[in-house]
Amino acid sequence: MAEVKLMKGNEVIAEAAIRCGCDVYYGYPITPQSEVMETLMARKPWEETGMVVLQAESEISSINMVYGAAACGKKAMTSSSSPGISLMQEGLTYLAGAELPCLVVDVVRGGPGLGTIQPAQSDYFQATKGGGHGDYHLIVLAPASVQEMNDFVGLGFDLAFKYRNPAMILADGVIGQMMEKVQLSEYKPRWTEEEIEKMSDSWALTGKKAHRSHNTITSLELDSYKQETFNHKLQAKYHAMEENEVRFEEIQCEDAEYLFAAYGSASRICQKAVQLCREQGIKVGILRPITLYPFPTKEIERLSKQVKGILTVEMSAGQMVEDVRLAAKFKIPVEHYGRFGGVIPTPEEIVEALKKQIIGA
Repeated sequence: MAEVKLMKGNEVIAEAAIRCGCDVYYGYPITPQSEVMETLMARKPWEETGMVVLQAESEISSINMVYGAAACGKKAMTSSSSPGISLMQEGLTYLAGAELPCLVVDVVRGGPGLGTIQPAQSDYFQATKGGGHGDYHLIVLAPASVQEMNDFVGLGFDLAFKYRNPAMILADGVIGQMMEKVQLSEYKPRWTEEEIEKMSDSWALTGKKAHRSHNTITSLELDSYKQETFNHKLQAKYHAMEENEVRFEEIQCEDAEYLFAAYGSASRICQKAVQLCREQGIKVGILRPITLYPFPTKEIERLSKQVKGILTVEMSAGQMVEDVRLAAKFKIPVEHYGRFGGVIPTPEEIVEALKKQIIGA
């Protein structure tokens, strides 16, 4: 029988990590995601599954500890919030450059700088455009509920290992702090050393083996032509993600004449805005990207041929709107409405923005 509990989004991240067989969590506390580590410390998974939980001395330390564990084929994860994720950028580009799987959770707060501890969605650029140096991408999942916070931990690890690439759960402070009913995942045992060797023998650091030469984990290549060849390999991998891993949700799009594009908690607010619009005879739907990378470009392009205009709703100054405009190929109006600095938009504000910026344009 499924186990159902009332839990906070941050808490269920920790619970899901234990249940999916995570080997190590290295992190550093920062609001609004500190409950991830606090829950892990309270649960003491090292007594239950052998999972290691360690508070590092900084975010820089924690991401490099993740690098070391991932290099050994372990399920390694960390979590932080916006300024802390900024400190991890060098480590993340090293992980991408070494083709190492891991899971990073970013529960976004308002910025820039130290900003506020209130929720925001202003890390979109940082998450989807690389964030660190070089041509690379993270796999980025955007949950809109506590249930998806649970589900995306296992999915994030699955995708990370499938593509040997860092994956990120990009939540916001609303989803991290809110409480909802959640159906918890079934327990999966941690991989044994034998299982890790079988799955990752071609790349992981599993000790000296008679049947193969040494595995080397590095993101350094001093030969420019070899580095160019490696970058072509990475781009082919990202193309495969774009072809096979795009995830999205369409809400009341069948007869829609206008479209909201929103993710995370903003998409939930848009559901009430859709109800208000339809009560006024305005046919509106929602396109909710679930994977922010790879982005549902083709789906937005298809819908742009059906609707008269798109309003992106983000808790930021407007970041995803750029990708929506590119997907719509500038053939219809695409505008942005958002509140930022930790302010959450209301459904009524969104309806008025649609009327003013799209319908009345």
